[in-house]
Amino acid sequence: MDTPGATARPRFQVTIEDSGERFACAEGLPVLKAMTALGGRGIPSGCHGGGCGVCKVRVLEGDYRTAAMSREHVSAEEEAGGVALACRLYPASDLRLKVLGMMHRAVEARRYGLV
Repeated sequence: MDTPGATARPRFQVTIEDSGERFACAEGLPVLKAMTALGGRGIPSGCHGGGCGVCKVRVLEGDYRTAAMSREHVSAEEEAGGVALACRLYPASDLRLKVLGMMHRAVEARRYGLV
């Protein structure tokens, strides 16, 4: 039950193109945190602090903002092209993502039941 006078944060639908997985993410919550809290596995999970680069994704559709990310893993040019670390990615609308980087094969293998 909602508390009178409380304002609910908007919830957005996040779709991971690689796995077809979908989950809700509240505004102000990092995409990776929302996914793992709901038991999802579509995006590889590492340090959750923007430093390891394991959760690298490309935003294919939607509006978002990002927090600081390691330039070792996401260059300014990549960031301008929609690349972000999911642990530092905050939705402002529904999002459609593609997993990038070295963990992409693991996501594909899970999708097709190879692991």
